[in-house]
Amino acid sequence: MTDEILRRLRSDARSAEVEDASARAASAFARAARTRGLLDVALGAVDSPLGRLLVFVTRAGLVRVAYPDEHPDRVLEEVAEVVSPRILEDPRGTERVRRQLDRYFEGRLRRFEVPIDWAFVPQGFFRRVLQATARIPFGAVSSYRDVAARAGSPRAARAAGNALHDNPVPIVVPCHRVVPASGGIGGYGGQEWRKAWLLRHEGAWLS
Repeated sequence: MTDEILRRLRSDARSAEVEDASARAASAFARAARTRGLLDVALGAVDSPLGRLLVFVTRAGLVRVAYPDEHPDRVLEEVAEVVSPRILEDPRGTERVRRQLDRYFEGRLRRFEVPIDWAFVPQGFFRRVLQATARIPFGAVSSYRDVAARAGSPRAARAAGNALHDNPVPIVVPCHRVVPASGGIGGYGGQEWRKAWLLRHEGAWLS
């Protein structure tokens, strides 16, 4: 019995060593690719109360945050098509946004300070909607109509809702802080239960 336990412990130790070596190799590869200009998009993952998030960061900033409901292969295809196929898992390249997301979920961060790469959002009304949304402070909410007005089209509340539904960087660009003027929390591209959780987390919605 003791021999079997020892064998298992040695096997677990070898597995841990292999995993560590693999992680070091991947990090070295990403570093070399970054140095040689072969890395356009850094990929990372963040464990959160809302599920495991995928984050994508370019030289310009955070370009995509994906909830676990989104199929990873499809998200990768989208990023490759819109930005670049040169995507690598890169802890260093995603460290800043991952740490800020960790602090946000721990209740220790109220304002994200990472640049946004708007590659997924066309110039014009949709981008102005998301830029206006990015300025809504922690713990506050705004209506679709108000956000549309700040984006220059007061009567385009429904179009503003469409832009928010397709927000490529949820949480960091806080589309969850936009709610119907008539009451309730409204729809959410990442499912309504996540929107409710985020609003409760920020103390903006307690019902």
